[in-house]
Amino acid sequence: MLTSPGRNYVTLKVTTDDGIVGWGDATVNGRELAVASYLRDHIAPLLVGLDADRIEDTWQYLYRGVYWRRGPITMAAIGAVDLALWDIKGKALNQPVYQLLGGKVRDRLLAYTHATGWSTPELLESVDAIRERGFTAIRAQSGVPGLDSVYGVQRHRDAYEPASRGAKPVVEVWDTEAYLRHAPVMLAEVRDHVGPELKLLHDAHHRLTPIEAARLGKELEPLRLFWLEDVTPAENQQALDLVRQHTTTPLAIGEVFNTIWDCKDLIIGQKIDYVRTCVMHAGGISHVRRIFDLANLYQVKGAPHGPSDVSPLTMAASVHLGISNPAGAIQEYMGYPREVSEVFHVSYELVDGYLVPGEAPGLGVEFDEQAAAGFPFESAYLPVARDRDGSMHDW
Repeated sequence: MLTSPGRNYVTLKVTTDDGIVGWGDATVNGRELAVASYLRDHIAPLLVGLDADRIEDTWQYLYRGVYWRRGPITMAAIGAVDLALWDIKGKALNQPVYQLLGGKVRDRLLAYTHATGWSTPELLESVDAIRERGFTAIRAQSGVPGLDSVYGVQRHRDAYEPASRGAKPVVEVWDTEAYLRHAPVMLAEVRDHVGPELKLLHDAHHRLTPIEAARLGKELEPLRLFWLEDVTPAENQQALDLVRQHTTTPLAIGEVFNTIWDCKDLIIGQKIDYVRTCVMHAGGISHVRRIFDLANLYQVKGAPHGPSDVSPLTMAASVHLGISNPAGAIQEYMGYPREVSEVFHVSYELVDGYLVPGEAPGLGVEFDEQAAAGFPFESAYLPVARDRDGSMHDW
């Protein structure tokens, strides 16, 4: 089902012969119709008659049983089915999913959220407000002097939502040198403001070349960031070799990765410190737990992507996995528009900056189809970025 309670979501409903309903998320921001079609036209007919208990076999069937593998649309669709089957399994056994994954290895899962402000004073106010909510880990993003729009923050708005309604994406103008001049100064002011104990994170959002990323990481070393995120486009994995040579700032990457094969060399080569594959976009719990297990062998930590453009179903799956896997370290938690709670009823909780999964069976999230029908889908796109000379840049 396509619905838009504050923003767009794609939700999959799987029902067993004995009436157990499992819910899965298949949202790919800005490409919702593509993954909805993939589920409706290609996957749903294949599920009829399969045994819902055979989660792993179904995953293999949907992945290895098709010649055209991988990619965000395919893997999000598989991930939706996987989440729904784990939800069904938990409900059938009357257990939360984390118990089916071996039980808790930690009592609560550290969460971080986003502090934003167009100016540094506005950012510091945002940081203070978030700390008052109990968070001890915060990602800081601010505007850049000379630019009218910047990833991670919007003028005159408390919440950041990059997708915009319309027939075409919004075009943003980008200036890497302006960002590289501003980011270290801004982050230094945040660190001076909060002291040494706050876990401070920052996202470069794939915008830098390898040498630019190395320069930024080196300049930020005195600030002791918890991590510097997505410094280069993720598909250029050799770029991380050069970055690693020049900085000890911890690196996080992988929110656009879809399989363990995308992560393998970065993990084995210890080129990153945190792998950020989204539980749904990388094929669901069944596949991401393999990524976590590989990461654990190399002391790389799992930190799944968790923006507001994945539904609470994916957030719940991330919490269940993170609470039960030794590699789980921290969970991104942006929160959701108010309307989302009318459609998705959750049992996980945010308590003093930590997430706890709750004891409801399955994923612990129920989808209200009647409420969802009151929020019709509207097409929206993520922005694109161009340099000042008009050429395309990675957004």
